[in-house]
Amino acid sequence: MEGKWWHKLDDGRIQCDLCPRDCRLHEGQRGLCFVRKMENGRMVLTTYGRSSGFCVDPVEKKPLNHFYPGTSILSFGTAGCNLACKFCQNWDISKSREMDRLQDQASPDVIAAAALRLGCKSVAFTYNDPVIFAEYAMDIADACRAKGVKTVAVTAGYIHAEPRRAFYEKMDAANVDLKAFSEDFYHHVCGAHLADVLSTLEYLVHETDVWVELTTLLIPEKNDSDEELDAMTRWVVSNLGPDVPMHFTAFHPDFKMMDTPATPPATLTRARDIALRNGVHYAYTGNVHDADGGSTYCRGCGALLIERDWYRLGRYDLSDDGRCRHCDARLPGRFDGPAGTWGARRLPVRMERA
Repeated sequence: MEGKWWHKLDDGRIQCDLCPRDCRLHEGQRGLCFVRKMENGRMVLTTYGRSSGFCVDPVEKKPLNHFYPGTSILSFGTAGCNLACKFCQNWDISKSREMDRLQDQASPDVIAAAALRLGCKSVAFTYNDPVIFAEYAMDIADACRAKGVKTVAVTAGYIHAEPRRAFYEKMDAANVDLKAFSEDFYHHVCGAHLADVLSTLEYLVHETDVWVELTTLLIPEKNDSDEELDAMTRWVVSNLGPDVPMHFTAFHPDFKMMDTPATPPATLTRARDIALRNGVHYAYTGNVHDADGGSTYCRGCGALLIERDWYRLGRYDLSDDGRCRHCDARLPGRFDGPAGTWGARRLPVRMERA
């Protein structure tokens, strides 16, 4: 499929205008993401309609804690990525150079219909960054919206302003990886730039209706210092507001950082404490067993509103429209009816059997 957001250069190459990498390509050459290619003098998206696999997950696994809690979400990705994170936890997909990784094929209409038949409240573009398959994701979002199914982007937020407007106009929610709060980390560990991600976050929160939550994977001695966490959480409160939920999740050795130790649970608790102390209203821990750090409490009266044990919900004290049953304070997020009952299940799906 011909891609959007590119232009021809005077020397015969084309430039991709999707993300800040601005890849300049000769005929037959692919961008760093690997899936956008110059072919017959134009930009093509080589993964349109192809997936590395589909799975029904709990929405809390994305992670989204304030977006239709307890519901199921049809999740899938493609191949490739426009970042170069040395710690990638999905590197076999995001760094894949083998097109046979794309084992399942489905049109946007087929995916939307499958989500509906499977009882999923939403569809998630995840595992690798949907920015690089934006055209496919946007078409799926249109098909989902026509059937009343929500769509979620799990992304690093590394995208130029023009495609950003078009892409997020289609999305209902986003979990954005705020990978660190230093340009040095972004440049040397991720091959990207912090300022572009912060710009996306401010755009999403202040100029769209997309529900936004943030995730930071904390890596020992890389992005987990008190000073960096203090600066990050203060920036979030000042620039995005205190109601944007933050998730601090545990790293495990992977890809090019096999010699880095796993994140101690105490680091996540420390990060959560710093966030709460700096005014973040909803801070969570992830990838560890921490019922307190994974649960949601009312900012009005302190009551336990959503009890979580891993991805399984326990006590649920919210009204159908997301208000505390004790003090009637509204919990920021998206709520519609009682909590879902999907639990912690993970259900792989083949499209032809959906």
